[in-house]
Amino acid sequence: MPQNDLKTDPNLANAWKTKAGCDLTDAELLAMPDSEYMSDQQLEFFRSRLQRQKEDLLANAGETTEHLREDTSIVPDPADRATIEEEHALELRTRDRERKLLKKISQSISRIDAGDYGYCDETGEPIGLGRLLARPTATLSLEAQQRRELKQKLFGD
Repeated sequence: MPQNDLKTDPNLANAWKTKAGCDLTDAELLAMPDSEYMSDQQLEFFRSRLQRQKEDLLANAGETTEHLREDTSIVPDPADRATIEEEHALELRTRDRERKLLKKISQSISRIDAGDYGYCDETGEPIGLGRLLARPTATLSLEAQQRRELKQKLFGD
């Protein structure tokens, strides 16, 4: 459903007026008027979403530690041992990516506290609700991100 249809649906368009930010759905958030962009309610919505994501990642990290401890038994078959080691390496790479994401989540929560959340680091323009729903840790508008990626592609890191 396009965003314009969301704004004209009376049930969605007015739901935000009676709900706490953390209780809003994605559709209700998108149906809010543009004048409410990064209002206290929207900031509460994103803080809650970021906090949940952080808690999930931390729970996964604990499971990884437990999983790696369980699988340290001695396996005589070299092929089985190689498979276990490869699984551990993959799991550790995944956790490393999640560790980096945890840092971005913490930075995003700090941006909410500072009042900078939802606005592009380069241009100062609104990032947009759709982009923030897809990637709550975004710090650049879609256009600024595309420019940065094109520059990296042309000139390298």
